[in-house]
Amino acid sequence: MSLLFCENLSFGYDGTAVLRDLNFSVETGERICVVGENGSGKSTLLKGLLGLMPPLGGILRKSPELKTRETGYLPQESAVQRDFPAAVFEVVLSGRQNRRGLRPFYTKKDKAAALEAISALRLENVRKSCFRELSGGQRRRVLLARALCAAEKFLLLDEPAAGLDPIVQGELYNLLDSVNTERGITIIMVSHDMREALEFAGVRGKVLHLAGKQLFFGSAGEYRESEPGRQFLKTPELPPGTGRGGSPREELWA
Repeated sequence: MSLLFCENLSFGYDGTAVLRDLNFSVETGERICVVGENGSGKSTLLKGLLGLMPPLGGILRKSPELKTRETGYLPQESAVQRDFPAAVFEVVLSGRQNRRGLRPFYTKKDKAAALEAISALRLENVRKSCFRELSGGQRRRVLLARALCAAEKFLLLDEPAAGLDPIVQGELYNLLDSVNTERGITIIMVSHDMREALEFAGVRGKVLHLAGKQLFFGSAGEYRESEPGRQFLKTPELPPGTGRGGSPREELWA
């Protein structure tokens, strides 16, 4: 059974649809890259799938095995997040909050999961630092670590590489590849970088192209041959020394 199934689904605000005609399913262990221009409804889709906003129409069916407490979510950074007055470890650990239930304290397992996520994102040197005093790239990695700490089966990421150096982006995508292939976590990732999205999708992943509605859903190879794909991929090639495998720029892991 699919983790998620959408049929003629629409989302919007104040009764007005901003995203419609969604017809796709998400299988266990898949990786799906959501692409489209700014304002195309990519972030709205993630909020809708998370249940943060009700559908305006259509069907959204979730598998009984998909629990909210097993889902990790990385939103776009907001001013409130930037000013969060807590240590990095506390921010990452808060990803386990949905698992606490009525328990007043985090368990040893929760704390171990937080430390594992901090290590995976190479944040040990800022573990005790105040979140709001970090650089933009460091804050982004902390929030990703928080999402990883929460995720057991499902991970939704809204521009996870935003603000990161190209070399760091490569390491990030390698980590997500490992999370997907080795831990079997299903990933839906919004990205504005088409080339990185297609590379991450690879031969097993899929692409969902939005423009206020669903324009395409299928494999990365099929997308390259589709009309939406050909149009969207007409953007200029990246200059030498950028993108994954390019020349190093300012290192943001430090």
